[in-house]
Amino acid sequence: METTIHIERSADVLESREQGRQLARAMGFNRVDQTRIATAISEMTRNVLQHSRSTGQIRMEKVTRGLQSGLCIEVTDTGCGISDLQQAEKEGFSTASSLGAGIPGTRRIMDEFHIESEPGKGVSVTMIRWLPVVLAS
Repeated sequence: METTIHIERSADVLESREQGRQLARAMGFNRVDQTRIATAISEMTRNVLQHSRSTGQIRMEKVTRGLQSGLCIEVTDTGCGISDLQQAEKEGFSTASSLGAGIPGTRRIMDEFHIESEPGKGVSVTMIRWLPVVLAS
């Protein structure tokens, strides 16, 4: 269960969001987690279009770790990168006159979140939402 979408225009954000929701549903995520996943996808793919000055891609796949299954989402671009990653991760910081909820907000709603950036070489975000582990009694 894997899908890759190239991010070049706003319609790709919507397609990514819908594909992520469908994967989450197929994996057994509840509606609240499906919405969290779709929101995280929207935030990070919009960042590609708004900030990178290039195109990017999103790759989504089912992952497992021990008894856990989850949805891993990787969003990458080869744009200008983030000059001050520490600043970009602060609540309320924005370079686009927005609420600044993108990176910190996405970090909050996903179980795992990792971002790498090098100025002039783009951004790579990897995030995972884990399904709750149900143990037999």
